[in-house]
Formats: sequence, structure tokens, C-alpha cells
Amino acid sequence: MRRWLAVLAAVLALTGCGYNDFQRLDEQTRSAWAEVLNQYQRRADLVPNLVATVKGEANFEQETLTRVVEARAKATSVQVTPEVLNNPEQFQKFQQAQGELGSALSRLLAVSERYPDLKSNQSFRDLRVQLEGTENRITVARGRYIQAVQEYNVLARSFPSNLTAMAFHYQPKPNFTVQNEAQISAPPKVDFGASPPPGVAASGTPPSR
Repeated sequence: MRRWLAVLAAVLALTGCGYNDFQRLDEQTRSAWAEVLNQYQRRADLVPNLVATVKGEANFEQETLTRVVEARAKATSVQVTPEVLNNPEQFQKFQQAQGELGSALSRLLAVSERYPDLKSNQSFRDLRVQLEGTENRITVARGRYIQAVQEYNVLARSFPSNLTAMAFHYQPKPNFTVQNEAQISAPPKVDFGASPPPGVAASGTPPSR
């Protein structure tokens, strides 16, 4: 009888100290992280077709294309394991690589505005729409992950649940930084009716002097 009372007391103690909440929130962060990875992979899968379509445009800026290809290679080369969620250094490396790919793609779309023939290419138009949709999904997935980690970390740092965290090795998890968060949250705009920038001829190249 005493043995069962001891077990019951232990269960109640763990429940009161947030053990079950740790289980729930840990699973919630893992689920949210899986969705972030899924959307980043979706974006990476769009890049080869996007680059191939852009290559068909004469005189397109090769530096811009090269930057996209290299950024994708770097982003997909980062090894993403379950330990990343508990390793701030690896998490930062992953975030930086994805940020560089996002910047490179934004640059490519900005440059494409100078090429009317490319803007009227149906394949390119479809890819841009898909990319915009993916960027929106990335923003939503990141937001859910940020919220999940915030809830988990508050539990891990608050008393008395922090004692449970120490006892069962529930360490605070790294999160996306707020640096450039506003820029990341603004997906590329699809505007096929925009006019070429000042100083750019209708052919997509600067006028000769």
C-alpha cells in the first residue's frame, strides 16, 4: 500500500511541476519544426526549375543566377538532425543559410522585372506564383514554431517547472532571431504589370549611350 502511495505522490509531483507540459510542448515544437523544414524544402525544390527558366533569357545577370545556385547548395548541405533543436550554434547556421537563399531569390525576382520577355513567360509566371505561396507558408510555419518554442522556453525557465527541466534535461530551445524578421515575413510580390525601372529599356537592358 505504501508503495502505491509513493508512486501516486511521485506522479502528482511530476504533474504539478510541469512534466506533462514538457512532454506536450516538446512534441509541439518538434511538429512545428517539421513543418518549417517541409516548407524550406519545398522552396529549395522550386529553385532548379526557376533557374533553368531564367537561363533561357538572353543577357540575364549571371552573378544573380550564380548566387541563387550557390545559396541553394549551401542551404541544402546543412545537416538537419533532431539535435539541431537543442544546439544554438547549429540552429544559427541553418537559419543563416536559409536567409541567404531567401535574399538571393528576392534579388533574382527583382532583377527579373527588367526583362519583359521573361515576365511574360508562362512557366516563369507559374514558378513565381508557387514561390510566393511557398514564402507565405514559410512565414506561417516559422510563426508557429516561434510561438511553440516561446511557450516551451517559458516553462523551462519558470519556477518550479525549471526544477523539472533540470532533472529531466529539458533545455531551452534556440529560436529564430528577430533580425530581419520583418523582411523575412514579407514574401516576394508577384507584379507582372510593373514597368521596367528608370534607365532600363523595354528589351530589358540599359539603353546605350
